[in-house]
Amino acid sequence: MLIKQVCIPKKDLTTVNENCTLEDALKILEDSGYRCVPILDEGDKIFRGNIYKMHIYRHKSEGGDMSLPVTHLLKNATKFINIDASFFKIFFTIKELPYIAVLDNNQQFYGILTHSKLLNILAQSWNVNEGRYVLTVASTGNRGDLASISKIISKHTSITSCITLDVGQDEFIRRMLFTLPVDTTEETLETVIQHLEKKNFGVIEVEDLQKERSNN
Repeated sequence: MLIKQVCIPKKDLTTVNENCTLEDALKILEDSGYRCVPILDEGDKIFRGNIYKMHIYRHKSEGGDMSLPVTHLLKNATKFINIDASFFKIFFTIKELPYIAVLDNNQQFYGILTHSKLLNILAQSWNVNEGRYVLTVASTGNRGDLASISKIISKHTSITSCITLDVGQDEFIRRMLFTLPVDTTEETLETVIQHLEKKNFGVIEVEDLQKERSNN
């Protein structure tokens, strides 16, 4: 995954210096409209963590000293990825965070990858704009099932994308989501379903992306 292409670089970000006071940090957050921003070291190179607006508000409401350095309420100090990190590393690191800090190969702050950008990348894997139907196909997870299902579908139409779900969750059922191209007809769809079910692969859901787009 080429993080450089999807992350927001440091020059385009609002950040705070580690020597910034909580009072000044709150003003920066309120002026920017962000709920949290990265904290960088005095040299503006090292990621120290994040500061959240809600934590400053809570501190202030409890009569806390607003002249303390922003690092007093620092969070997520270990939540960062390298610019060469794999997709799986990113996915399991970002979790509930609004963004994940990205470090370059010198371990200096490069920028951030936002949660929304990651979700957009996942959405693109569905090829929504190039697909018509998404078939959710269930199998017992036997070796060769994916190849067999793909072969059946490919006899009648091409496959725009494929996503496998439930791995490690259910010992007996695997769900595979196949996106069929935008020019797939209903007749072709029915033929594919009939041939899959004839081979004991259950089509448990069919989503019409064209209808989804028109509803949105």
